[in-house]
Amino acid sequence: MRAAAAIVSLTVGVALMVATSACDEGGSKSPKTQQYGDCPISGRHGEFHLSPMTAGALTVKTTLPAPGWWNSGSDPAGIKSGYEYCMAANIAYRSGLDRVKVENAPFPEVVSGKTKNFDLALAQITITPERSKVAEFSPPYLASTLGVLIRDGEKIDQDNISDVRIGVAEGTTGEAFVKNRLKPTKPVTAFPNDPDMVTALEKGRIDAVVHDTTILLAYPQKREGRVRLVGQYRTDQGYGALYPKGSPNRKELDRVIKQLIDDGTLAKLSVVYLGGAFGQDPDKIPYFKVVPGS
Repeated sequence: MRAAAAIVSLTVGVALMVATSACDEGGSKSPKTQQYGDCPISGRHGEFHLSPMTAGALTVKTTLPAPGWWNSGSDPAGIKSGYEYCMAANIAYRSGLDRVKVENAPFPEVVSGKTKNFDLALAQITITPERSKVAEFSPPYLASTLGVLIRDGEKIDQDNISDVRIGVAEGTTGEAFVKNRLKPTKPVTAFPNDPDMVTALEKGRIDAVVHDTTILLAYPQKREGRVRLVGQYRTDQGYGALYPKGSPNRKELDRVIKQLIDDGTLAKLSVVYLGGAFGQDPDKIPYFKVVPGS
């Protein structure tokens, strides 16, 4: 599905070996008057040429809240940092655009092709054949696995997970994985947002959450040990930027994103913004196998 070298590693330790300072590779830094929130900017201003929806701006769809990825809670106007926000900022800078225009939308709408009038979407979107029928994708920029989050003190593993009440995020690959691969014996509950799903877990309305590891990693420390990440499933998939079908900017945006991967910019952003959110090395989380009849 992808070349391993094309994807920035999730492992913060690996990323630390790439760089630990602000992004300054690939060319001159942005002028002091050219700022995109608190993001470190690198590369050459205006090296790429887009035809944006809004003159002078890169319009990006995402789904909030997404701590570590878009740091502002649910307010698009207040975003100043985060992995995907700063990824968008670097795309904007290298494309000669002055700002990033952030628009919030429900995740199912973003991946179903129902949202219009944007340049790209960055919302931890896993590339799938089904989604590729209604939208187009960039090269994968981050590997993706599915984590299993449970209440602290519970004993849920690969052998009994199919016999508990599982919560998933609505419209995600995690929802499809649970229903089609794990085939649980109890009803699956789909939630419109991540905080509600984790709160339902804490309150005992569900017994486990199966969702992107990169998202769930933040919750054990945010919820003060009330929940813990006990395992993850390999998916052999990656996150990609989503473009509207037939986007005239696809080839140029692909070139920018490939450059951000190759020059180490995204690895640096992983250290700065995802390292703190993860709170632990994802490679040390046990890998679960799908156990038939569990």
